[in-house]
Amino acid sequence: MTPTAPSHDLTLKGAYAACRAIAKREAKNFYYAFVALPLERRNAICAIYAFMRQADDLADDESLPCEERRRRLDAWLTAWREAAKGAPTGDPVFLAARDATTRFEIPLALLDELVSGVTLDLDNASTGAPETYATFADLYRYCYLVASVVGLVCIRIFGYSDLRAEKLAEETGIAFQLTNILRDVAEDAARNRVYLPLKDLARHGVTLDSLVHRAPAAPLRAGERDLFAAIARLAEHYYRASRFLLPLIDPVSRPALWVLVTIYHALLKRMERANYDVFSKRASVPLIQKLAILAVGLAWTAWARVFG
Repeated sequence: MTPTAPSHDLTLKGAYAACRAIAKREAKNFYYAFVALPLERRNAICAIYAFMRQADDLADDESLPCEERRRRLDAWLTAWREAAKGAPTGDPVFLAARDATTRFEIPLALLDELVSGVTLDLDNASTGAPETYATFADLYRYCYLVASVVGLVCIRIFGYSDLRAEKLAEETGIAFQLTNILRDVAEDAARNRVYLPLKDLARHGVTLDSLVHRAPAAPLRAGERDLFAAIARLAEHYYRASRFLLPLIDPVSRPALWVLVTIYHALLKRMERANYDVFSKRASVPLIQKLAILAVGLAWTAWARVFG
């Protein structure tokens, strides 16, 4: 799965520049991995990220009622589908995403699945009840739509020939999303969202009400810590897939995947070192650590371009 010949359309260059600007501004962890890619692949990844960002922003705009958000998202999706078929578009994200999907043979069905993941949050928000998942199997489906599908798109840009890469990319995406869920427990609960499976809450003696209505300064309870540790162990299990995925990716793209996995795994490790207290402070990887990881990735990239 290799890219076709590049276009030299100046308008297309401007569209990709707009997508790179969106990714640089919004993709706090992803962007460091993007930098380690050759320009053509970096452009494509940024276009897909900007596409996802547009859909996510439309669904998450809490200043609007759910039905209005749904209406705007449906109109946006209709406009995208027309643009994807070749209709003229003034949206630089659509222009770049159309080129990226063509250039790297990305099935449009995968982008539809990305949007389906966004609408899950919107569907649940419209009921007024807390957004929850009964079991890990239910949560896995959500994680697949919002994260694994991203991985399946990314590996088409990274390049691969062994079909085993697809399942490994799916599982790596699950690891990333479980990391996100742990990091954002407090923020999500404040928005009436609890992504931790209800079955796991019950197993550790944690109630849904205690998370949704938790006092900000309340100390971490033993059951909460055990629950978060169990989710972290699941994430660690899925991170193992990335070790097998890396050698299946085109050599020139491996440094970017390594940077991304290393930063995300470092985020999980920071929560582990904080004894899973995700309430008093939102976990993040320090900039200096990200830059150190990126430096290794860039050195590897330079080596791969010369000797790969």
